[in-house]
Amino acid sequence: MPVARTAGILRFVPADSLFTLREYRRHAPWNVRDLAATAGAILAGSRVRPLSASAAVAPAERTIRFYIARGLLAPPEGRGTAATYSYRHLLQLLAIKLRQMEGAPLVTIGREFQDATGDVLERRVAAALGEHLPHPDGLAVAAAGRAFQTAGPVAAPDGGGERWRRVPIAPGVELHVREGHPLTAVDADAVAHQVRDALASLEAPANRR
Repeated sequence: MPVARTAGILRFVPADSLFTLREYRRHAPWNVRDLAATAGAILAGSRVRPLSASAAVAPAERTIRFYIARGLLAPPEGRGTAATYSYRHLLQLLAIKLRQMEGAPLVTIGREFQDATGDVLERRVAAALGEHLPHPDGLAVAAAGRAFQTAGPVAAPDGGGERWRRVPIAPGVELHVREGHPLTAVDADAVAHQVRDALASLEAPANRR
């Protein structure tokens, strides 16, 4: 059984919690709102209770931006509304919040995680959340970064209003699909994968010029 060291204490990492945590990778990337919501839902669903009364369980969007400014959280891919956050960002955010809930100050947290690899973060988070870690399929917010999202109503060419859905493809790239189109019945992950492959095939010749 894997072992992780959290706050100086050796903890066994249940294989099930590692597997469940890794399931969140397929829902990345997220925007800042969905990252905050997903991390908050994971912490709440895991029944983690803070030892420090001053440590809020759910991270806010401004908290994430504050962590980035302090160098605790890696900057996102892209800027502004196009900024996206990866699975590693989720691990970093969960690790920071869990240590805060244990009473650790940000200075200590920064030193602990300064050179932490993704594997170390993953095992620490899985060990701290334990068997109550919720599966992403049970959290509606977890899939927000990958599922079809309502983008409308938006103005149609004929001046009417229509509802559209969007699939984030890559930083700065989204696919918009009209509500009711047959494509909305297809798994959003599969659609995103095919579009990314198509973009890669277009970029490859351009890079060889």
